[in-house]
Amino acid sequence: MSETTTVNASGILTFEQEEQLLAPINDHIGKIQQKIDQLRKDGTYKIQELRNHMQIVSEDKHLTKQERTALINADKEALAIAKKVEVENRPEVQKLVGEAEAYLEQNYDDKYLKPVEASVKTEKLQAKRDYDRQLETLKQDHLKALADIKQSGSSEVQQEIKDEKYVFKNKLFDAKVRYKQKLEELKTRRHEAFAHKYHLIDLLRLSRFSFIQNQKQRWENYKYTFNTKQFLLNKGLFIVIAIIFVILAIITPILKDTSLFTQQNILNILQQASPRMYLALGVAGLILLTGTDLSIGRMVGMGMVAATVIMHAGPNTGTVFGIAFDFSSWGLITKSLFALLVCIILSVLFTSIAGFFTARFKMHPFISTMANMLIIFGIVTYATKGVSFGAIDQAIPQTFIPTIGGIPTIIIWAVIAIAVVWFIWNKTKFGKNLYAVGGNPDAAAVSGISVFWVTMGAFMMAGVLYGFGSWLEALRMVGSGSAAYGQGWDMDAIAACVVGGVSFTGGIGKISGVVTGVTIFTALTYALTILGIDTNLQFVFSGIIILAAVTLDSIKYVQKR
Repeated sequence: MSETTTVNASGILTFEQEEQLLAPINDHIGKIQQKIDQLRKDGTYKIQELRNHMQIVSEDKHLTKQERTALINADKEALAIAKKVEVENRPEVQKLVGEAEAYLEQNYDDKYLKPVEASVKTEKLQAKRDYDRQLETLKQDHLKALADIKQSGSSEVQQEIKDEKYVFKNKLFDAKVRYKQKLEELKTRRHEAFAHKYHLIDLLRLSRFSFIQNQKQRWENYKYTFNTKQFLLNKGLFIVIAIIFVILAIITPILKDTSLFTQQNILNILQQASPRMYLALGVAGLILLTGTDLSIGRMVGMGMVAATVIMHAGPNTGTVFGIAFDFSSWGLITKSLFALLVCIILSVLFTSIAGFFTARFKMHPFISTMANMLIIFGIVTYATKGVSFGAIDQAIPQTFIPTIGGIPTIIIWAVIAIAVVWFIWNKTKFGKNLYAVGGNPDAAAVSGISVFWVTMGAFMMAGVLYGFGSWLEALRMVGSGSAAYGQGWDMDAIAACVVGGVSFTGGIGKISGVVTGVTIFTALTYALTILGIDTNLQFVFSGIIILAAVTLDSIKYVQKR
């Protein structure tokens, strides 16, 4: 009896005391649950039982067709009766569920959860005091042991001191581990006390939680599984960039007498991000395969030249391989779509070449795409003599990416690309294979996945997106294509992906991360441009971001291993 009084005075609940607090709640809800179960017995539960039986019968190969049909028809008749019973009993069931939930809302937190939380809080303080006392005791014992060793006059004093320090370090580590284990136990105890309420509701509602109930559980699970170190590793760089962006947004009005958050600036950022979104989505698939692409910028230059030549307003004054092309007699829609097709074909051709050498000869994408970069730049520069082609027909951008109500519709093209690539990554066999090969190509090969064709598919899909992106950029810039256009865009696309959480270790990444990365990166570049920061310094900025992002990614990979 005295032990129980002492425990109560300390504010710490024993397991038995927790059970005593919970028992009346369980008993009350249990009685209501029994009534609900009885009402559901010939209705809801019978429906579930019959549907399961029908599924089993339909898959039973030992039955003849006639036997299977007879059993299923009998179940259907019983199912109709059970559904009728369910409908008749539904009002009473809902009334009982409401009564039980009202009781839980009125009693669970005050009579059980809050006392448990108070007990856990007290135990945490007690655990911290015990830990501090243990550290002090270990320190005093260590100092005494060192003094005894020094006074012993032993011939191996230095070695004994070294051994004692090693033992002391291990004791400190063990004490810290036990302290953390205690905190985790208390954290779990509080979480289980919270979760038990929703276990009761789960039985009452047959897992059909309300929106608010789902949100409360998600928030609790997030808090329970939250790890500060992992959070900083996963989101640290993104947070830093967001802070930098906020700082830029604050100082821009001061230095340039203009706000960064105007509607027009936001639209300009989204407009600039739209073609880049295609490039980032393309290279993201390669990064999923632990690859990269250094030729993106040159792909853009090549696509811009091709698109501008075809969609040029009137005959071209510049030549390609000595030929002055004239598509002015073609219809507006025809030459626009032909330009898109040529951009895609050229991009897919070169990405397929890089993909083939990567997939067939296990060549690192860094090498195969670097070779592509040099080849493309050389060919396009030679073919055009480095000349920048003039503007395209003004009617083409007005047709394909008009501004409606002040909103540039080029943004819609980006949204379409996001939706399509998201569907491919998450809802198709190719997308699942992409993650599998990226995560572990050897295991994927053993499970029957063609690593060669998945790799080729990723490169070809990237080519389609690069071609589309360069065509959109030609529309946005109204032409002006040259071999040098797109320089540095490869680094921007890669940086946007790694900032958005697409891992170079393979098999990790989400479309939402790519979208966030592109938007943030484009916004930062836009802000730096408004501030008048030299373009060359912006390259430095991009390089630092890539280095930091890949470093954090590598740290996470090492920790997992």
